[in-house]
Order: sequence, then structure tokens, then C-alpha cells
Amino acid sequence: MTGGDELFRFPAEFPIKVMGRDTESFRTLTLAIVERHAGPVAPESISERSSSRGKFLALTYTIRAQSRAQLDRIYQDLTDSGVVLVAL
Repeated sequence: MTGGDELFRFPAEFPIKVMGRDTESFRTLTLAIVERHAGPVAPESISERSSSRGKFLALTYTIRAQSRAQLDRIYQDLTDSGVVLVAL
């Protein structure tokens, strides 16, 4: 580790959480973005949770992250997508 920039070692299992409106396009677009950078995501590596009124959806994609730069690109594309309200 150099200068405290890295909080953990790569490669590492990493959960990417996104929240947005509960629509099929939200699911499709966020999965496409994650897979563009991380490769195929197995169905068992995706979890979802709906809001109490069903308007919003939280998705967690657990990927095998290779670098901080890869994660930065994923988060940038997710926030630029226009469908993601929050990405954690």
C-alpha cells in the first residue's frame, strides 16, 4: 500500500450497491454497466430489495474487483447513467 490510497488488496470480492426506480430498464442498464467492466455476474451474485411501497429498488452486485481504477470506472458510469439515484 502506498500513501494510504488502497484500503484493501486486489483482487477482492466487492459489493456494488445501486438504488433507483423499480423498473426493468434500471435492472438491465445497471447490470450491463457492471458487466461491461467486470465481466458476467452470476445470478447468485445479485441481490435485490424493494422499498416498502415498491417504487424504488436496491440492487447489490458482488463482483471480483481487480483494481481501484476498475471500481472508479464502474461507479462513474453508474452515476452518469441517469437511472441510478445512489451508488455505494
